[in-house]
Parts: sequence; structure tokens; C-alpha cells
Amino acid sequence: MTLLRDMCYPTPSELAVAARALADEHPGPVRLRRAGTSRGGRPLWLLCVEPSGRPRGAGVLVVAGAHANEPVGGATALALARRVLHDPVVRAGRGWYFLLCADPDGAALHRTPRPRSLLDYHRNFFRPPGPEQPEWAPSLLPPDRLPPETLALTALIDELRPALQVSLHGTDLGGSWVQLTRDIPGLAEPFAKSAAELRIPVETGASDAAGWPSPGPGIFVMPQAGADPNGAFHPEDTRLSTWYHAHRYAGTTAIVEVPMWASDLVDDPAPHPDPRGALRILAGRLAADAALVARVRERSARAWEPSADPAAGRGPDAGAIAGAGSDAEAAALLRAVDWTLALIPRITVEWTGAGAPAEATAAAISSIDAFARRLSLRAAAMLLRVLRAQGHPAAPGLDRLVTGWCEEFAARFRARRIPVATQVEHQTRTVLAAYERLVAQGLEDGAGGPGRLGEPDGTVSA
Repeated sequence: MTLLRDMCYPTPSELAVAARALADEHPGPVRLRRAGTSRGGRPLWLLCVEPSGRPRGAGVLVVAGAHANEPVGGATALALARRVLHDPVVRAGRGWYFLLCADPDGAALHRTPRPRSLLDYHRNFFRPPGPEQPEWAPSLLPPDRLPPETLALTALIDELRPALQVSLHGTDLGGSWVQLTRDIPGLAEPFAKSAAELRIPVETGASDAAGWPSPGPGIFVMPQAGADPNGAFHPEDTRLSTWYHAHRYAGTTAIVEVPMWASDLVDDPAPHPDPRGALRILAGRLAADAALVARVRERSARAWEPSADPAAGRGPDAGAIAGAGSDAEAAALLRAVDWTLALIPRITVEWTGAGAPAEATAAAISSIDAFARRLSLRAAAMLLRVLRAQGHPAAPGLDRLVTGWCEEFAARFRARRIPVATQVEHQTRTVLAAYERLVAQGLEDGAGGPGRLGEPDGTVSA
């Protein structure tokens, strides 16, 4: 593991500089090319590490930065590229391709390179609404309205036909878990071993994957085509995301989540004494917190209405980076606030409805508790950025609310910071373990190789 124990999260421009240096140092096996252009005109860089020896099948596509507020992926992509480059066994016959930042416009609005606390992390927080997120957009928008970042990503999948696509994600507080579009037998053991060695809790009841099959602690398999998509709450259908696009070529996608701050509460397997009662309490708190934010939004942000309907899939453009008070930045932040607040009534109905689980672990309820806290906190933090830039009189009161919520969140979950280098190491180990297990299953047979086009549900055409 790297000795840079206090390293920062690299920005997209820093990632590009480092990738260019790697390509210049190794001009034979390493290339850096532009895979597309963002809505704001920023490049989407693809770092390519070519296979050693004779190519013999589909390779690996690693996607970083799909969520602007989860910056660890870019650092992991660079670390993986360096490790693969110097391990001829790993890249024997197969190329590795790293999309360094799938949403550079969003990343430019989320400015927390070295957060020291949850409050520090939320001071310049940004997460775009679902239709503006590259991986989720296909599940929320018609094909003719997809953003260029999504089109670039799906074009890469069509070009590379990866046997394994990996999407690198992070969470603010909790544990680590992996979501799979197909099971990878044997992954749970090395994943758990890495987490234990690095003192990262395994999130055994991840709210993102509630109700999904779990072949091992912290490993969740998404619904397949024809299956009931219900279970985890998502306004989107995961099966329409870019994660499933790899199924056209018999590929598998793994989403690897790692926390910035850890909490052992999300790794507690004990049965919760009253899950439905707990969910009613959490739903009530979430509704009340959201109402506080909504009232501030309604009273004080009328002069900064979003410039576009979020469903249009428009994101921040280059002008959004001019300053915290720019119209474009305010519009982007307020679209995200409104999107987040609009989700909450549907969530509270689900948590208090007949489908609420009668049985659940303490870990699962803790994961839902964390999810509820972060929703209203994120909306408040993004709204605060707009009000602070305006010098609005409501800003100090909202600032106190955000500060209090961050402190309560950290205290309730006994948060402990995970160094960036440790996050990177765990994601790197997990990605390599997933690849090695697929190879052990006979990846050499070329199930996902070029020329074998699969159907959208993952079947391979003759």
C-alpha cells in the first residue's frame, strides 16, 4: 500500500496530468486518448494499458467519477493502472481501460480534495440529479435526450466489449460493499479479507441493495431481466443503467463502494428487535428534516430558479465554475436540491407501507438510518452554497442546521476517518480479486470477447 497516508482526492485535471506522465514513461503499453467531451466542453480521458503478449479476449473497463461527490475512484483508477502495468500476469492477453472521470463537470462543482470531517466534506458538496448522472441517465431519459457523458460511456462499452466493467464508487459514512450484475463466485472471501486487514467494515445490509440476493457478506447481486426490480429503493431501474450495457457482450459489471468514514454499526449482524417501528421513526425524521430544508428553499431561493427542467438532462456547463455566485452554478445546485427533496416523499411512503420488512438486521437498519440522514443533509448543504454566495440572511441559520446534522451523523455512527490511500488499496484489491475469479471461471474461453454480441438481457447471440 502507498505510504501517502494523507493523500488528497485528485481532481480530473490532476488525473489527466498523472495519466499523461504514465503514458510518456511507458509509450509502448500505455496510451491516453480522449473518449468524449462533457456537456461543459471538458475532455473525458481514457487511459489504456494494452495487453502483454498476444491478445486473447475481452478486457476490463474501469469507470471512475460517475458520481461527482465520490472522488476516490480516480485515485484508484491510477493505482490500478500502475499495478496492472507492472504485473504481466494480470494483463496477459487482455487490455485494461480506465475512464478517469465520467462526470468532470460535476466533479468541478464538488470541491473537497481533503475533507477532514463530515462538515468539511459538505461545505462544497455537489451531486447532480439522476438524469444528469452518466450511469443513471438511461434509466430516466429517452435515448434521444441522453447526455454526452452517457453516450461516451456506452460507446466505450460497445467498442471494448469488456468481460468485466468496474464502476468505482464511495460513500460518505458507513462500510464497503459490492454490487454485481451477475454473481462472481468466490469474491466474498478476498473482499472480506481485504476489508478486515484494512479495518473497513463490511456493509452487510446496504440500503442501496435491500432485498437483493447476497451470496456473501457485503456482496449483492442486482435483479436480472424479467425479475421484480423492487427491493432497494431507487427512483431509477438499475437494469436500464450503463451497468447492464455490458451484458450485450456477455460482460459482468461490479460496483465497488468504499467509505470515507467508517462505522461498525453497518456491520452488525444481530437481528433488529423492531424493524418496522424503526423505519416509521426514520421516515418521520426524514420527512421533518426535508420539510425544514424545503421551507428555506421556498422562502429564500426564488430569485435563483433552475434554468432547466432536470428531466432535460442538462448539467453544469463551463460557466458554472466561474464562482459560487454564478447563475449556472446556482441553477445546477438548485436542480440537485429539488431532485433530492422530490425523492423523499416516495421513500417515506415505502418505509411506512405494507412492504416494510418485518425482519432485518441491526446493520440494515443502521444503513437506512445513514441513508436518511444524508438525503436531507445533502439538500441542505447544496442550498446553503447558493444562499451563502448570495449573502442571503437565511444562510447563517441553514449553516447552523448543516453543522448540527453533520455532528449528529458523525456522533451517532461513531465515525472514524479512512485514509484515502486505504480506500484506494481496498478498491484495488477488490477489483483484482473480481478479475481473478472471472479468469478462474474460464474467462479465457472468450465468453465476452470481441465479435460475440449479446442480447440486452445478457444472453449471447449465436
